[in-house]
Amino acid sequence: MRRIPQCRASHSLPWESTLQTPDFYENDAALAQYLEFHFGESWHGEPNFPKELADAALAALDGRDPGKALDIGCACGRSSFELAREFQHVDGIDFSGRFIEACRSIAKEKRVRYARPEEGELVSHQERSLDALGLAAASNRAVFHQGDACKLQPEFAGYDLVLAGNLIDRLYQPSLFLRHIHERINDLGLLVIASPYTWLEEYTPKEHWLGGFRRNGVDVTTLEGLKEMLAPHFRLLVEPRSLPFVIRETRNKFQHSFSELTVWEKVR
Repeated sequence: MRRIPQCRASHSLPWESTLQTPDFYENDAALAQYLEFHFGESWHGEPNFPKELADAALAALDGRDPGKALDIGCACGRSSFELAREFQHVDGIDFSGRFIEACRSIAKEKRVRYARPEEGELVSHQERSLDALGLAAASNRAVFHQGDACKLQPEFAGYDLVLAGNLIDRLYQPSLFLRHIHERINDLGLLVIASPYTWLEEYTPKEHWLGGFRRNGVDVTTLEGLKEMLAPHFRLLVEPRSLPFVIRETRNKFQHSFSELTVWEKVR
């Protein structure tokens, strides 16, 4: 029997042709693809997405205190390490135990090693150092935890910034995350959300989609759903913009997608 995905904190590959269950995130192929996505080469002229996402979040601070940040759905940790260049403390949380194990190993060893898929069973062995990426010193300020985005433990609170990258469209019930995340953020703190809005019933039952459907004969977008759900505690700080990203599956197969970035300020 196919497992029904729970609410979780795990980045999503933007694959629409292959439906994935949570077990997918625990295998070696997925881990290698995410390590390449986070720490590998840039492909087809697009910048490193986890770094760009963290840079956008840091720029949005605009003078706010870079005290404590949460990277929810941190996957293999690149955005967490990038945030730690400015923040005094960063918590990275992901549903996948394999991803968190990899994050902790990278933070300890200051390097990344993985077998990158090339063709069929053929792989190439890759190694990257945090020092070469300018992240070695900051890595000690990033701490990684396995956890559920919809059921965060009480200690995860008091944040000046929460980053949710490619997360909301892979939650079983994203409203559980969105309706309560304000409890974790300081007044005037920021919630930064990025998502390709790839809604799939294998991850999120249709009744829990934030957008991408028609209601009473009217199109409802995910941005409209976000505004409706976040309005009691947040205001949209800047106009949304798209960030491109490329997932390398093999030497000859790539997924080129766009994630819409929105920045929300918690109102007093």
